[in-house]
Amino acid sequence: MEFRDRYEAGRRLGEQLVGEGHVPGGAVVLGLLRGGIPVAAVVAELLGAPLDVVVVRKLGVPFQPELAMGAVGEGGVVVLDREVLRAAGLDDRDLLAVEERERAEVDRQSARVRSTRPPISLAGKTAVVVDDGAATGSTAGAACEVVRARGASRVVLAVPVGSPSAVRSLAEVADEVVCLELPQPFVAVGQCYDDFTQVTDTEVVELLEAARAQVPVVPTRSDGPSVRGEGVSLAAGGVRLEGHLTVPERCSGLVVVADGRSDGRFDWRSRTVAGLLNAAGFGTLLVDLLTPEEMAHRSAVFAVASLAERLEAVTAWLIGQPEAAGQRVGFFGTWTGAAAALWAAAEPTTPVAAVVSGGGRPDLAGQRLGDVRAPTLFVAGGEDAVALALSRHAQRQMSGRNHLAVVAGATQLFEEPGALEELAELARAWFVDYLEPAAASWTGRPGQIERTPKAGRPERAR
Repeated sequence: MEFRDRYEAGRRLGEQLVGEGHVPGGAVVLGLLRGGIPVAAVVAELLGAPLDVVVVRKLGVPFQPELAMGAVGEGGVVVLDREVLRAAGLDDRDLLAVEERERAEVDRQSARVRSTRPPISLAGKTAVVVDDGAATGSTAGAACEVVRARGASRVVLAVPVGSPSAVRSLAEVADEVVCLELPQPFVAVGQCYDDFTQVTDTEVVELLEAARAQVPVVPTRSDGPSVRGEGVSLAAGGVRLEGHLTVPERCSGLVVVADGRSDGRFDWRSRTVAGLLNAAGFGTLLVDLLTPEEMAHRSAVFAVASLAERLEAVTAWLIGQPEAAGQRVGFFGTWTGAAAALWAAAEPTTPVAAVVSGGGRPDLAGQRLGDVRAPTLFVAGGEDAVALALSRHAQRQMSGRNHLAVVAGATQLFEEPGALEELAELARAWFVDYLEPAAASWTGRPGQIERTPKAGRPERAR
């Protein structure tokens, strides 16, 4: 089963809930920010139930921010994963620092999407928690714990698609789990959607307001080019890596989005950047460079040489696919994936035409930076002093063309309103310059590119 978009997924999920009588009268439907809200809005309309939002923030391991060691929610709720805490070797001081930061973010997000309206009371009611899918189940599971702590007498977790392992784990925290699709093999939630465009805060607020006013849900369609994606499983460096390949009908180049900080099935920031690149006409191969078993181990997260070797194998696979014929390839790296992208780009046999380091640790590429010939864009948040310093340090080691762009007001994870979109736009512009056929010409060894400036556009300076 494939869904055209989140609204169609919500319709099918709502019909399943209504048809099988899973939800009694008086229930409340709660969508997870942000992708769960369009699905939940349609479910709530079909159930005739009020719609609310459940605001949950992962407590990320400090050296692997997307690996959840717990979660916080509204009302002071805290949920901890003691097993991850033990595996990561963290103490109470590490936990407290992350908890304080994420609790402040819960308050900020709640204020932004709720306006002046308080949360709907869940005391003694059935809470239907809805998301657009469950990859690892960590956030959805935390949401179930949050609504139960808010007084819900019964919790139903409803998703259009999920991994078998996530659904099994969610059955331990929810009273009932309803999932329409369990793809085998499971690669990413987006594999079951034709349109998996990032949901904006504005769309969330509009859907919540429409539900309160009992206005019928009107689907919002993407205006981007037609794209189709598929899950792939790749052998690289002695392990199997999961990926998601998306190629627009009229492709302007291919970008390998190398994820170095995911808790499995791709970091949402990488998914968002990939989606915006797809809308601009670029194909993307989104890939986790770490296996799920490696996520909690610092030695694996920072093994840049090993990650680079895997990225080289992934790139070799990609250029052998029919979709890659005649296409230039770029790298977009996050966290230690940024260092891996630069390390791999330094290899003379890696046919990469451009690199974008989207925050993270480009400095970990070390002496290999001097061998990178592909034009490289470093992007850092204006409020992330560490990333700015590390990016400038990496620049000083490079002899090839490079540029540093700063997203004003952004912090490490580009979570501020509009920050991630600005990062994606900077990446898009860089890849337009260096991947599109009219923008550049190959010279010299593989992996080296000399840019032919477009008329009327100045050369970027180092």
